[in-house]
Amino acid sequence: MKENIVTYDKTLSLEDIKIAPFDVGKRYTKPHKHNKYLEIVYFSKGKGFHHIDFECYAIKPPIFFLIKKEEVHHWEIDNIPKGYVIIIKEEFLNKTLDKQINKQLLRLALVKKINMVQKDPTIDAMFEILTVEMQQNRTSVNVVEGVLKALLSKIVGYSNDWDFNPNIGGIKQFMELVVDKPRNNVAFYAKALNATPQNLNHWCKKEYAKSASQIIAIEVTKEAKRLLLYTDRTVSKIAFDLEFKDVSHFVKYFKRHTGMTPLQFKNKN
Repeated sequence: MKENIVTYDKTLSLEDIKIAPFDVGKRYTKPHKHNKYLEIVYFSKGKGFHHIDFECYAIKPPIFFLIKKEEVHHWEIDNIPKGYVIIIKEEFLNKTLDKQINKQLLRLALVKKINMVQKDPTIDAMFEILTVEMQQNRTSVNVVEGVLKALLSKIVGYSNDWDFNPNIGGIKQFMELVVDKPRNNVAFYAKALNATPQNLNHWCKKEYAKSASQIIAIEVTKEAKRLLLYTDRTVSKIAFDLEFKDVSHFVKYFKRHTGMTPLQFKNKN
């Protein structure tokens, strides 16, 4: 009997992510929002300004900008820029079973920009590989996922902005903890972070426009799917492992977030 997940299929949906060179036709744009989870913009060349909500940031390459879907932004670029854009839909974060990619994206969603001291040729090379691969008639999901993970690791490594907000340490730890140990228990995470559930909710709503319970639900539902598909654990055992008070509560919770009962999901997939 399989109690633990040994391997899993690559489930990256290429419809939920776009990777392409920066469109030089968008040097000047009007203030607007995106309906995507996160947009990552990298400039290796360019000069001007990027406005995000009420802040104005100078474009001084090499630099990354990270725009969340609830933020209003616009470009004011004075010359022909060079760079790349990664557009990630929320469905991508919900579908991918790779915890490392989830963790990287959740961490990057906490910052607005990342300055680099000097150009890193490996970053440009990985962007080039990804854009070429995305244009192939038969795009390799494994190649895209592997190079994307390496690129995101590079970007996270260059970020030194975790302390720009006094709460950033706590929310960062929460996001890592909830990905590593999904549990249907807000109090568990609050206690682990030496915070109150109210403070944890405040941090989450400020940084993600979601409550702690909503963020936990995303990760708990994904973990439940993993366990249903890739282990032989019973529904009751999964409910117990994820700290639901009883099986019926878990079944209702899962159906509310997926539209199916756990067994319906397992049989369908």
